[in-house]
Amino acid sequence: MTRRLFLGLPLLGLPLLGGGCSVLPDRPFIDSQRFPLEPRREGSPAARSRHALLLRTMRAAPGLEQRGLRRVRPDGSVEVAPYEEWLAPPADLAELALRQWLAASGRFTAVTAPGSRLATFLILETELLMLQTGPDGARAAMAALLLSQGEGLGEARPRGQTRLEASVPLAAGAGAAAQASAMQAALGQVMAGLESWLVSTISV
Repeated sequence: MTRRLFLGLPLLGLPLLGGGCSVLPDRPFIDSQRFPLEPRREGSPAARSRHALLLRTMRAAPGLEQRGLRRVRPDGSVEVAPYEEWLAPPADLAELALRQWLAASGRFTAVTAPGSRLATFLILETELLMLQTGPDGARAAMAALLLSQGEGLGEARPRGQTRLEASVPLAAGAGAAAQASAMQAALGQVMAGLESWLVSTISV
């Protein structure tokens, strides 16, 4: 009985060795490139208002929930880069950057996030509509809705709504790092426009 078991051991090992060969990679490993998305406000803070602002979670237009850099081909089709991506979903990064931008502006007593216990009179809802490169350069677009919240538990009322878009030139054949930088610059222009729009809307 012992001899039969011993003779059967090599036979059991053969399929395992053969199966191991089938899982070896058939193509070289490609390391992913990941880029930040953090446009920063430049210049000194402006005069502070007496209101705090609640910035709600930024929504993402279809396709912008993916991390890959978006490129529009000359024929209008969209390519999402598989190995060149943002550090996180772009709407998440844009929301964080916008909160820091508005806080650095000095125009509000505070800029809060959902879940804060601070009562706020102003509420800002945003949606990232576009963040891509194409034949005409890098482009970014955002929609915004400003609401005012009265005292008590009454419903918030709209104060204004807008859509902002900006573009930055980009050299043909630019690499992923240059593309990410240009998209960040375009988003920074959008945020600068949003700040100006907020000021004019609140002052009315």
